[in-house]
Amino acid sequence: MTENTTQKISFASDYIAGAHPKVLQRLFETNTEPLPGYGGDIYCQSATAKIKQACGDDTLDVFFLTGGTQTNAVIISTLLADYEGVIAADTGHINVHEAGAIEYSGHKVLTLPQHNGKIDADELTAYLATFYQDESHDHMVFPGMVYISHPTEYGTLYSKSELEALSAICRKHQMPLFLDGARLAYGLMSRQTDVTLQDIARLCDVFYIGGTKVGALCGEAVVFNPNITPKHFLTMVKQRGAMLAKGRLLGVQFDALFTDGLYQEIGRHAIEMAELLKQTLRDKGCRFLLDSPTNQQFIILPDDKLAELQQQVTVSFWEKVDDTHTAIRLATGWSTTAGEIEFLAKCL
Repeated sequence: MTENTTQKISFASDYIAGAHPKVLQRLFETNTEPLPGYGGDIYCQSATAKIKQACGDDTLDVFFLTGGTQTNAVIISTLLADYEGVIAADTGHINVHEAGAIEYSGHKVLTLPQHNGKIDADELTAYLATFYQDESHDHMVFPGMVYISHPTEYGTLYSKSELEALSAICRKHQMPLFLDGARLAYGLMSRQTDVTLQDIARLCDVFYIGGTKVGALCGEAVVFNPNITPKHFLTMVKQRGAMLAKGRLLGVQFDALFTDGLYQEIGRHAIEMAELLKQTLRDKGCRFLLDSPTNQQFIILPDDKLAELQQQVTVSFWEKVDDTHTAIRLATGWSTTAGEIEFLAKCL
């Protein structure tokens, strides 16, 4: 990549660039093929088979939806009864950054305290016990499922033992465990994880494999344990506006992502760049908000230094730390280069 100093370098997110070149190439190569719509094409079928193989379970149900917010809203609204809500960390994406999409569907987000973006199994157990011990719980919103993100909004990861504990609680209470995998590749390829895609498929009742933030133009692949797949789910996806008529667009992309390990390759590259970024930030004496093992890094800067940095680099505001300091997020992705990180270092 040739650096262009007339255009600001961006670490704002992992979807600032378009699609990975190999994904675009497959879209180009298949562009003129006449194919059936709504996911009935050969590429959706091929991608489905490859995802099942990667998950280690041929019985899984796979669907392709348009984007992350739509996917969260469709899954939650189709799995919950009218009187149920979804448990999530108070920092969970569905609670903070989805414009009330879940509440718009008629369901409440029931929050638990976050611990570096994660919910705690003991606190979940206590929440459920308190709910059912309340003699008036028939007048309350029932906890109907548990939502987690992996990686979390803070770039942190659940360990396998943490996932096992949450899964056991959910199955004891007959509630689905739903894992938001918008950035799943960066969790799977982290150097500090002990969780595999097969573990997720085994422990979660439903999850999705993010495409939008991992090298696709758009799209997410939803994976259900067949025992919990909602009846006529495809019909409800269309009813909720999350289906593409040209379903091939999603099928071709996920078929490319799950060919020759491209999905893992993209995740691995972003992690390598994030590790380089983290070391560079340390070398510059930056203060970290928390320790993230994935592609999102969070640092705290004086407001005057941040204003100076933003003249040359695009970053994401995260939160105010105090009256004179702000936490920002820097994210890496498939298109991040070492040269961009070197440029950032010069600006700090």
